[in-house]
Amino acid sequence: MRIAYADPPYPGCAGLYPEKTEVDHAELIARMERDYDGWPLHTHVPALRDLLPIVPKQARVMAWVKPFAAFKRNIPVAYAWEPVIVKPVRKPVVTGRAVMRDWIACSSTLKKGLVGAKPMDVCLWAFEVLGANPEDELDDMFPGTGAVTAAWIAWKQSIVGGRCN
Repeated sequence: MRIAYADPPYPGCAGLYPEKTEVDHAELIARMERDYDGWPLHTHVPALRDLLPIVPKQARVMAWVKPFAAFKRNIPVAYAWEPVIVKPVRKPVVTGRAVMRDWIACSSTLKKGLVGAKPMDVCLWAFEVLGANPEDELDDMFPGTGAVTAAWIAWKQSIVGGRCN
């Protein structure tokens, strides 16, 4: 199966990245639907209203909850979670372990060389809720720091008997 991992600049935030180019999220979702069997798409809360009408019905909104979040001037309620829209590649296997949650609590990465670099634990959680298998092909669509690809390699290496230890 083919999996896309999409962590693009969030709508309205392209100025924080070297390319300074907005991503056409409608085109991105259409391309993932056409070319891949499953995918996670990271975004931010302000974009949900625009993105949800264009994601497939089998996709699900999950949450990356950030116990330590940056507080910004003139924002009275902090954005301390990030939506992760997931279209599973297959039903996740939970035999012999606890059922997975539709959220993960994990602090943001700091000083990784690029705004928005994903922590390893967030990537590992996304692979599991996707129902990924080690023989699947992963395309990191926005490679940035290389964190997603490194997490994919680590996750595949951790698999014993078809599932994580």
